[in-house]
Amino acid sequence: MKILAFIPARYGSTRFPGKPLALIAGRPLVQRVYECALSCPEISDVFVATDDERISECVQSIGGKAIMTSKNHRSGTDRIAEAAKSLPLEQETLIINIQGDQPAFKPALISDLIKPLLEDSRVVMTTLKFRIKDLREVENPNYVKVVTDRQGFALFFSRSPIPFFRDADSGTVHFKHLGFYGYRLNFLNEFTNLPVGRLESAEKLEQLRALENGFKIRVVETQLDSVEVDTPEDIVRVEEILGRQAP
Repeated sequence: MKILAFIPARYGSTRFPGKPLALIAGRPLVQRVYECALSCPEISDVFVATDDERISECVQSIGGKAIMTSKNHRSGTDRIAEAAKSLPLEQETLIINIQGDQPAFKPALISDLIKPLLEDSRVVMTTLKFRIKDLREVENPNYVKVVTDRQGFALFFSRSPIPFFRDADSGTVHFKHLGFYGYRLNFLNEFTNLPVGRLESAEKLEQLRALENGFKIRVVETQLDSVEVDTPEDIVRVEEILGRQAP
């Protein structure tokens, strides 16, 4: 069974235009994400799905593979679905969506992500959560929060703090959603035909489309955090983390 990684990368980000090409310690963000994906032992190949020739040229300049896609996609999942359709893939293929703002993730995150897909054929989509340790992330809408049922399936994702703890002494625990998804290829194709609902439109969170249409998302708790680049200010924080990781 092949496992392919796709990195959706669009140029026209509202909060950070040109983000994939922003330099982080001397290398473009998209290059750092691509290199992290290549380091994952389970992944057979890595592709960047983009709407911009500048990003495509950057990826190709480092020997990477880029696939041009429409500028009109509603989400990163829709973008990688178009890219995947351009390849001769078997239906058993597993597709990994690595958001293009994850420049320093550990390969073990992907191992956590794909485990339910390998163990249970009924699971069609997976993602990750990490227990929040910095309470500032709870109130920050750039950090998406998630709550799950007892079997580990998502109940809801939100930019707001969820759950709300009415009693302050009840032992508050919040989980942050990390920007990684795993899909079975047939579900990925089905996802693109689902209607966008009120919740996805309100929160601007693509994973809510699956929940609103009755599909389950298996959420795996990982012990590894992953820093995201949402705004230009985040670059300094990422560079500090990369500096601490350097030998």
